[in-house]
Amino acid sequence: MPKNKGKGGKNRKRGKNEADDEKRELVFKEDGQEYAQVLRMLGNGRCEAMCIDGTKRLCHIRGKMHKKVWIAAGDIILVGLRDYQDDKADVILKYMPDEARLLKAYGELPENTRLNEGITGGLDEEEEGAGDDYIEFEDEDIDKI
Repeated sequence: MPKNKGKGGKNRKRGKNEADDEKRELVFKEDGQEYAQVLRMLGNGRCEAMCIDGTKRLCHIRGKMHKKVWIAAGDIILVGLRDYQDDKADVILKYMPDEARLLKAYGELPENTRLNEGITGGLDEEEEGAGDDYIEFEDEDIDKI
């Protein structure tokens, strides 16, 4: 039998559940930083994000966050702007949904920013039109087919 030469299995790589970042303090942007909303993930540690200043930027997820903090489309992130490349930025921090709501309440994010809180987030506003997704056929229409 081969001898195990590693330092542990997949549970060691997975690590402990970091529950202490539940109560972290809210980080506001400084100069050289901007808030952005992720448009789509591109793979290879990159994403495309629309910054609050109206610029669409290619963002690189920094190594400290890579494979530890999962970023999805619609998330609010804090990006560090580059002096030498205006169309690229680096992801510094991902805001939790409650932190994004606080940023919007403090006026840091514009009012027209849609915050994604999962699947149920967008359904509450269009509740009355949600049942109109089906087509009703009359008996005569079925006979013609």
